[in-house]
Amino acid sequence: MDIRGEVLLTLAQLRLATPRQLKALLLPHQQDTDHVRRALRNLLAESPALVGRTHRAQQSYWYCTPAGLAEAAASGELAPTAGRTTGKRTASKTGLREHGLALVDTVVVFHQAEAADHADWQVEVAHPTPAGSLVPDGVVLLADGSSAFVEIDRTMSYARLVAKLERYDPYRNAPPSGRGNAARAPRSHWQETYAGPSLDRPFPPLLIVFAPAPRRAAPDTREAAFHDRARRLSNVNYRMTVATTTLPLLTRQGADRPVWRVVDHDEDRRSPAALPKPR
Repeated sequence: MDIRGEVLLTLAQLRLATPRQLKALLLPHQQDTDHVRRALRNLLAESPALVGRTHRAQQSYWYCTPAGLAEAAASGELAPTAGRTTGKRTASKTGLREHGLALVDTVVVFHQAEAADHADWQVEVAHPTPAGSLVPDGVVLLADGSSAFVEIDRTMSYARLVAKLERYDPYRNAPPSGRGNAARAPRSHWQETYAGPSLDRPFPPLLIVFAPAPRRAAPDTREAAFHDRARRLSNVNYRMTVATTTLPLLTRQGADRPVWRVVDHDEDRRSPAALPKPR
C-alpha cells in the first residue's frame, strides 16, 4: 500500500494524529515529515476532501472526514467497528485532543518496541455489560497474540478513574449479547472477542498510562495516589490484573521494558511478559 493509503487508514483507526506521529508509525527511518505532509495535502485536495485538519500553536492535527472514513472502510483493510467517528470533534477540543494525542504517543511507543503493531489497536470501542457500555480508550492485540485494555489518564479525577476500573468487573461476565445474565452463553463476550480458541487464556490486563497535563500533579505523583486507592478494590488481581506506568517513563524505556507497576504488588516494575495472571 502507498503512503497515501497508509496515512488514511491510520487516521481512520486512531481518530487523529500529527505529522510527527504519522512519520514515527509509517516512515520511522525518514529524517523529516515531508512525505507524510505531502500525502496529507493530497488527501486534503481530494473532492470531497478525505482528511481535515485543525491548527493550534503552530501545530497541525489531522483526522478523517466522512468521505475518508468511507474510503478507508471500502479498502477492506480497516477492522469493522460500529460507531467509528471522524475525529473532527476530538481534534477541535483541547482536552479531547491532548488525550487523543497521548493515546497515539502510546501507540507509537508500543510500535517502536515491536510490542504491538499500530494497525492492531482499536480506539474507544463500546463493550457490552449488564450495567451499560464500557468504552476503553484502547484495546491492543500484543505481539504474543494476547490482548490488553489501555486507559490514558490526563485530567480524570481519582474517583472517576477508579469508577471506570470497577466497570471492567461486570464486563468480565457479560454474555455476547450484553443483555444480562439470564441467558448467559457458555463463553462471555470477552472470551469470544479476545480469547480466541483458548479456553484457559486469562482476562486481558488493564494497562493505565498517566500522561502529563497542565495544572495537574506530575504523572508519577498521580500514579502513586491511584495505587493507594485501587489496591482497596476486591476485583483487582483476584479477577483482573491492573498495571500502570507514566507516559514519560514509557517513552524513555519502551513498552516492552519493565515499566509497568502492578496494583497491589510490590513496588518493582515489570515487563508486559512478566505481568501476573489474575488469581
